[in-house]
Amino acid sequence: MKTSTTERLEQLPFTRKHGKLLTVSGIGWALDSMDVGLISFIMAALIAEWQLTPHQASWLGSIGFMGMALGATFGGLLADKFGRRHIFALTLLIYGLATGASALSTSLVMLLIFRFVVGLGLGAELPVASTLMSEFAPARIRGRIVVILEGFWAVGWIAAACIGTFVVTASDNGWRWALAIGILPALYSLVIRWGTPESVRYLESRGEHEKAQKIFRSFEQSPAMFAPSKPRERQVASTPAQHEVQDASSLWSAVLRRRTFALWTMWFCINLSYYGAFIWIPSLLHAQGFTLVKSFTFTLLMTLAQLPGYAVSAYLIEKWGRRSTLATFLVGSALSAGLYGFASSETQLIIAGCLLSFFNLGAWGALYAIGPELYPTHLRGRGTGAAAGFGRIASIIAPLIVPPILAGWGASALFAVFAAAFMIAAVVAFTLPEFRGRALEN
Repeated sequence: MKTSTTERLEQLPFTRKHGKLLTVSGIGWALDSMDVGLISFIMAALIAEWQLTPHQASWLGSIGFMGMALGATFGGLLADKFGRRHIFALTLLIYGLATGASALSTSLVMLLIFRFVVGLGLGAELPVASTLMSEFAPARIRGRIVVILEGFWAVGWIAAACIGTFVVTASDNGWRWALAIGILPALYSLVIRWGTPESVRYLESRGEHEKAQKIFRSFEQSPAMFAPSKPRERQVASTPAQHEVQDASSLWSAVLRRRTFALWTMWFCINLSYYGAFIWIPSLLHAQGFTLVKSFTFTLLMTLAQLPGYAVSAYLIEKWGRRSTLATFLVGSALSAGLYGFASSETQLIIAGCLLSFFNLGAWGALYAIGPELYPTHLRGRGTGAAAGFGRIASIIAPLIVPPILAGWGASALFAVFAAAFMIAAVVAFTLPEFRGRALEN
């Protein structure tokens, strides 16, 4: 049964403490995004400066995702064992230091090694942050809060696009200065370590009730930032099926395997399409004859469309529900990918790219909101981490398949592959349970 502390935690209004946690976690999320986004601009610069082949550049894009696959898988396990806050801070420290060190790279091999280490930190941080935020957010707006957290991804990617446009292109060593900026997460990890509370649910699951009560009271006593809306009638975890979920011993237990299979499938399909497209777009534009500056400027314009995508997703996820919102944005992503593949003019490229950014990032927001809701507290970190880790296999493959598909069949075929992956994910989304307004399962 749900303890009184977690029951009351679900019913709190959105307080200043919630707002601070969202901001602190969101800044960490944005710094992650900035690092991932920077590599797409650095790839384009190094193709020109180091005379990298498309095959070599594709490995530069993929190696970080290899680290992310391992980081996401083990980060979730570590978060369930040692706590969300400590692992969140550690991951920021790892990838911040590795990114700063990669600015000193003198060869492709050296840069690849550093990018792998960067990936370890990045991969572990994202599912841990979404799990932490889910476990504090009031039930009636939990999905919206997690989508807003994911919206910080757009802030980081826009920062990466600005750095790419104005720093990377400023000199031959511009890419080094861009990577040096990436050391900021290492400094920010200190803020995470000292200023972020541990999950009340995690502490309760570990029997640390006094610590959990102390943290809960700090949220309970914090002033509300806005008046709470009338809560929906929530399901209390009392049915036999819900007790089975709470008692599940693994992600592949009979009661959870359908959820796990669906979540892993969606993570794989969305990663394949997102990273296949957005890691390569600056280089693809440059290969089409646009200057490096113009290619980066177009990418910046496309990136700006991510913000309204997140905003609409955050609104709809508590109006339509998780499944309908996610499926709608995935179908929109598929159609946008098709439009981009057949775009032939500057205007068409920008419009199609903006639509792809809008729908794809809105889908990402809904996906991160769904993941932590599917598992009980003792499996939540590893559940979200394992799905992210499996999805990173697709993000490893994605940059590698772009050059051969382009060479053999062209951009239309490439973006048709991405559109098909989005459509598969949209169909699978409807197999998941709907958690709108429901309490998290303990």
